[in-house]
Amino acid sequence: MSDNQHIVWHEHHVSKEERSKMKNQKSCILWFSGLSGSGKSTIANAVESKLLELNKHTYLLDGDNIRMGLNKGLSFSDEDRIENIRRIGEVAKLFVDSGTIVLSAFISPFKEDRNSVRKLVENGEFIEVFIDTPIEVCEKRDPKGLYEKARNGEIPNFTGISSPYEVPETAEIVIQNDGISIEDASTMVIEYLKNHGYLNA
Repeated sequence: MSDNQHIVWHEHHVSKEERSKMKNQKSCILWFSGLSGSGKSTIANAVESKLLELNKHTYLLDGDNIRMGLNKGLSFSDEDRIENIRRIGEVAKLFVDSGTIVLSAFISPFKEDRNSVRKLVENGEFIEVFIDTPIEVCEKRDPKGLYEKARNGEIPNFTGISSPYEVPETAEIVIQNDGISIEDASTMVIEYLKNHGYLNA
């Protein structure tokens, strides 16, 4: 008999709706996806700053930061990438339950993994933000020198070079991050949230 058979979900006395109403917002996951160097983290940080100015309750989950703690020890193999996203999805779900707008900036290259996170929460609580940046632009930016190392064979399973990135087909927000300012890109996300009622409970 599995130990999991003895585990029962504990219902809280305070609901997600009550937590969201107290914060005057609708909780959700803003899932920023794109190639390394696409600008995911930069735009996510700019969006969070704008939400702070609007007195909204947020938390930003970033790929490198998560791998230093919660997902320390996971490699970049396909199997570990899947586990990486699974854990992040479960954490993001808890933030949604807390009434928080959680921003997640991860390459998350596989459609199935992104869809599995979408299925963890209710309809409308997962907003996929595809940062659509050409790989040649990402390589020119290459702030960490990762593309050069990947092309030299120093980094295996590197997304866009030796491992695939599956482009989102139904993302709620698509940002062409080539020739657009961070201000304009982040404003696109804020306008989506305003227009769809996320910033007022």
